[in-house]
Amino acid sequence: MSTTLRSMSHVECLEMLERAHFGHLACSNEGRPYVVPIYFAFQSRVAYSFSMPGRKVEWMRLNPRVCLQVEEQWGKGGWRSVVLNGHFQELPDDDVWHEERLHAWSLLQRHLDWWEIGSLEPRELPTVSASAHLFYCIYTDDVSGRVVAL
Repeated sequence: MSTTLRSMSHVECLEMLERAHFGHLACSNEGRPYVVPIYFAFQSRVAYSFSMPGRKVEWMRLNPRVCLQVEEQWGKGGWRSVVLNGHFQELPDDDVWHEERLHAWSLLQRHLDWWEIGSLEPRELPTVSASAHLFYCIYTDDVSGRVVAL
């Protein structure tokens, strides 16, 4: 049985991102990488997500260049993986970003678990009158993918 590795087309990469809703987001600060799991929704070359404040958000604000990786596995060693390189944009709750923020929410809420990872914190947060959560997006600069088939 032979195994083949091939590059995915641009269209195949975008289609896989549209089907996926779980991936790994990489950001960096001062040469140090940080990778976290996220739920997201992808449409029109933009990945939308949700988070609570923390290292990921702080680092993306300092360095908006990020990478999102998604993968699928099947059978005995078959897999495909897509890497999206892009840049972070926070979607604050204001007049400028209101429509984009609503769009992000409308796409994300199609998945039952869209808020789970972004709303969990390893420590208790103080109670505040306003919600600390935020929406953000990743605008695609480029995508690439590979697939291994048996």
